[in-house]
Amino acid sequence: MCQKAGQVPGFPVREGILGDNVVQDCFTFLKIIEDSKGPLFMRVTILEIKLLSGFIHRKEASLVMLAPPCNQTSDNSFILLGIPGLEGVHPWLAAPLSFMYAVALVGNTLILTVIWRDSTLHEPMYYFLCVLAAVDIIMATSVTPKMLSIFWSGDGGITFSACFAQMYVVHAATAAETGLLLAMAFDRYVAICKPLHYQTILTPKMMLGIGMAIMMRAILFMTPLSWMVIQLPFCGSHLVPHSYCEHMAVAKLACADYMPSSLYSLIGSSIIVGSDVSFIATSYSLILQAVFRLSSRNARLKALSTCGSHVGVMVLYYLPGMISHYVEWFGQDVVPLHTQVLLADFYLVIPPTLNPIIYGLRTKQIMARVLGVLGTGGALCQGSKCRNHV
Repeated sequence: MCQKAGQVPGFPVREGILGDNVVQDCFTFLKIIEDSKGPLFMRVTILEIKLLSGFIHRKEASLVMLAPPCNQTSDNSFILLGIPGLEGVHPWLAAPLSFMYAVALVGNTLILTVIWRDSTLHEPMYYFLCVLAAVDIIMATSVTPKMLSIFWSGDGGITFSACFAQMYVVHAATAAETGLLLAMAFDRYVAICKPLHYQTILTPKMMLGIGMAIMMRAILFMTPLSWMVIQLPFCGSHLVPHSYCEHMAVAKLACADYMPSSLYSLIGSSIIVGSDVSFIATSYSLILQAVFRLSSRNARLKALSTCGSHVGVMVLYYLPGMISHYVEWFGQDVVPLHTQVLLADFYLVIPPTLNPIIYGLRTKQIMARVLGVLGTGGALCQGSKCRNHV
């Protein structure tokens, strides 16, 4: 409570009971300091007060710790609040999130297993799909278990080191994923528009170079950003108004200037996403031109269906991420905080769930092998042939 957090001499702060009265007492405390022009001994922001009004009734008073601004706290941990303003529906969100996480794990693991075991699938397109499945598992696993812990039990505690590690993995994985989507769009462009040169263009050496470039770009982008955030002093509030350790949500808690890391994040992500989206759009526009020149109507419909599903997944991946990222800068007063957090959550959970379905299970070769692995339909697939399983 306000009084127990540290009382400034000459500024009376009422004890209050656990609940909204604590919030009212904190507002009274801020008003007294503001009117008296005295020093602000405790860092209390209006956002935090609003968050506490919906959060404090679910947590013991020990969570409401208001620390001095110039002294690093001994509690080196953050508290993730989940989706501020929607605490009442957290259990309802946990059920679909659990289902989506299970689909992401099972679907991507099946794709990895099938491609790894079947030598006939050791082609450029399937190699990229295999790496995409691995990145999806990493990205989903880095955030979903903790989100489920928050939604099911309200346990949002996370240590500094775990938070910074999560931040690094999440943002590096998203940078790698957008690069992989570009590589897969390039693969489809070569396969459809230059089929005779496919093997000579996408050689194993070229594929290795593309994969290394994607990973190095993600590492080079995230390493300076993580270093800048880690160097910030977090001596005030440790309540993170988010479901995971998102960069901006954590950086804003620092009691120092966080603008350099924010500008780096904005410029770097804009360059990466902007260039990738431009090249992906160019690739699919050239693919569509080639498709419309096909004489067979069935071939055109099949190609359009495949391209349409790919584009749909990319829209679900890029759009929520771009909106949530730019709203941090330009639309905080327009878009509610819970909407911003939901968009960021969708950005990390939906693509890993849909990618194995759209890119993998809709591919006949992979679907046949998956059915063979599962023993479904009485078919067992080995190599490039399927035979009845007796």
